[in-house]
Amino acid sequence: MTDRAPSSRPVKDRAVVIDRGFAIFQRWALRAVVIAAAAYVLGWVIGHTWMIWFPVALALVISTVLAPPVTWLRRRRVPSGLAAAAVMIGFIGIISTTIAILAPQVAGQAPDIADKAVSGLSEVRDWLRNGPFEVTDNQITNAISAVQEQIRTSASAISAGVFSTIGVATGVVLNIVVTLILTFLFIKDGHRFLPWVGALAGQRAGVHTVAVLGRAWDTLGGFIRTQTLVSLIDAVIIGIGLLIVGVPLWVPLAVITFFGGFIPIIGAFVSGALAVLVTLVTNSPQDALIVLLIVFAVQQLEGNVLSPWLQGKTMNLHAAVVLLSVLAGGSLFGITGAFLAVPVVATVATVLRYVNEQIDANVDIAAPPGDSAASARKHQDDDEDVEPAHDVADAGRP
Repeated sequence: MTDRAPSSRPVKDRAVVIDRGFAIFQRWALRAVVIAAAAYVLGWVIGHTWMIWFPVALALVISTVLAPPVTWLRRRRVPSGLAAAAVMIGFIGIISTTIAILAPQVAGQAPDIADKAVSGLSEVRDWLRNGPFEVTDNQITNAISAVQEQIRTSASAISAGVFSTIGVATGVVLNIVVTLILTFLFIKDGHRFLPWVGALAGQRAGVHTVAVLGRAWDTLGGFIRTQTLVSLIDAVIIGIGLLIVGVPLWVPLAVITFFGGFIPIIGAFVSGALAVLVTLVTNSPQDALIVLLIVFAVQQLEGNVLSPWLQGKTMNLHAAVVLLSVLAGGSLFGITGAFLAVPVVATVATVLRYVNEQIDANVDIAAPPGDSAASARKHQDDDEDVEPAHDVADAGRP
């Protein structure tokens, strides 16, 4: 009877293995609880101080658009204050002129758009009820009543809170003034922020802090500038299509399409559906079908050509992540949250990618199977290389 060679692998009891597994699970569960609690506290603080963070967020968004021309002027030896003032004056002039031209039409026709959209939903309901689908009235009513109420509410907000009564709403005026002042300060002194943060954080942490903030700023700026251009192209094409078809409300619908483009997926869907419903009432079903095809073609152009070509890998977010972030931001902070959700998520994703890069850069590459001796020698050599360094460092201390 031959003797079996003793195994070099230690024998462990099942209870020990299970206990170790539960210990690891417990540590990670505790970390998840701490992270969730920190996120809850952070959300609570932001929610109760939103009146402060709202103009700051808007100022950062506007600064991403105005910072490049200020940088261009500063590189040509124009003082920072003068360059920022010139760009701000030009920006305010362009916005004021645009509002003066478009606001009367949009504000005056917003209730009409809401009424036409509601009438269009009623026509769709009649077609579903009397058409080939044989849908019951209860099913249609439950599906459409919420949409009608949302349209009326949105139209009232657009006509009363954004354009027509902007000079009466004290809170809106205050936010606009604070946002413009912060924007001026950001584009004037923003180029000094990263060097100051780097010096404040120290040599070791400052490098990573500056790199993360720089990437986050590039991501935010790329998204805002690209989305503005994409929204403008969508609004122009759809507006021209509505004009050719003969829709009387083509100007406010084009404006709504432009602003809806800043809310990915949902904004484009809602603005396109609104244009189709209005056309269905003001014109004919055939024209509504043409508008639907135009909207569909524009959305395909945006999703498959414009956004990938213009944005490239700036965002690098999955469509599901974008949709969920918009829904979460809208449910927590309304239309403002839906607008800021994607830039915030893209910034967080940029930070996580940088952290992942640093982790990969500091993780040892596993040795090939069967090369344990070489791996052991490598670690031994590394230890031998590290020890003298510590000795030298200790010897240099007072």
